[in-house]
Amino acid sequence: MLDVAYEAVNDLPPGRLAEIDEDRGTIRVRLDKNEPLADVVRQLNIEIGQLMSTGHWFQWWKDEVVSRDTPGCPLRIRYVFRDWATDGVAVGEDRGIISVYIDPALGAIQFAALMNEATKEHLAGGQWFQMYAGEIIDSSSEPMSQV
Repeated sequence: MLDVAYEAVNDLPPGRLAEIDEDRGTIRVRLDKNEPLADVVRQLNIEIGQLMSTGHWFQWWKDEVVSRDTPGCPLRIRYVFRDWATDGVAVGEDRGIISVYIDPALGAIQFAALMNEATKEHLAGGQWFQMYAGEIIDSSSEPMSQV
């Protein structure tokens, strides 16, 4: 089962605005709650790019497995501010990309809370999986598969 959680914290190292930790079936996204969300999201985009570059994450799109190495469509996630995201956060997905649209009026604490809800809903769609130490981990409650 995949578990992704966002948390607004005040204990990141000085100058570190966002931090992503990955383990078997889990991602922890820690955000500096004392800094402007625009600065935090700028760093979050860098951090998520690094996570995606590890090649551990995949998207099941229709009948295709999309990865970081898919020609013309490398798997990526981007966080973007949009004035029309008046519900706080909106998630859009297409082949090879998730776009997270963020209301610019949010602070880090609100953003983290909304992302937890949105991520839970998004992962329930069953289109994402992690390859961790030869094991495929997805959103199902079924036993994991060995590769």
